Amino acid sequence: MSAMRAIIWRELLRFLHQRERFIAALVRPLVWLLIFGAGFRAALGLAIYPPYDTYIRYETYIVPGLCGIIVLFNGMQSALSIVYDREMGSMKLLLVAPISRQWMLLSKLIASASVGLLQVWVFLLIAFFVGIQVEPLGYILATPAIFLTALMLGALGLALSTLITKLQNFAGVMNFVIFPMFFASTALYPLWQMQENAPWLAKVVEFNPFSHGVELIRFALYSKMTWVSLSIVVACLILFFTLALWGYQSRRHLLKRKFR
Repeated sequence: MSAMRAIIWRELLRFLHQRERFIAALVRPLVWLLIFGAGFRAALGLAIYPPYDTYIRYETYIVPGLCGIIVLFNGMQSALSIVYDREMGSMKLLLVAPISRQWMLLSKLIASASVGLLQVWVFLLIAFFVGIQVEPLGYILATPAIFLTALMLGALGLALSTLITKLQNFAGVMNFVIFPMFFASTALYPLWQMQENAPWLAKVVEFNPFSHGVELIRFALYSKMTWVSLSIVVACLILFFTLALWGYQSRRHLLKRKFR
């Protein structure tokens, strides 16, 4: 537990000291909310979006999607920090330290999800003061949904970090993962609209784990539950974390042979 506390505390301090990262994490979704959302509301007006079964503003609909993009970017940033630590040598010390690699990676994952949850809380607070509000119970129920989605996306970042050997290559991989996952999801548009206009894209959206993370957050914000999305998020979390463990297991054996 002391190792987990140290890793989590290190990640939180690193995030709090990097003010530019904190500001960038908030500016990105706020631009989408205040500019993109307002523009589409002017064009589309009010519409019915599941699971609400009522008329709502477009900005209200995309808030869960923007919460998802925050934790998605944070998961990729965590992967970037792992690649950086590996190049600087601190990650090698962790991999050969006398602690279970499963415990070390789990600690990194929980630390990443905690940082993502903190960013989402601040974003929801700002959204509340600009008039995008939900019931108080929705914020409470959405917290575990956000954390679980952050764990899944953080595990994806861990798995990707095993494939990236150079820091310079990370930007291309990041764009290759983030933008297709974000745009081919229900973060911006309801699934039923995609089924009417682009059935092939709707199929892609249904198989996108990020879509199910967004839907889990969306339903939780309105005090509802989607068991299908919950099951898929948990299954993807286990799959991505297993791939990360397998990748770092191979890397640990290589490091042990190198240090002999």
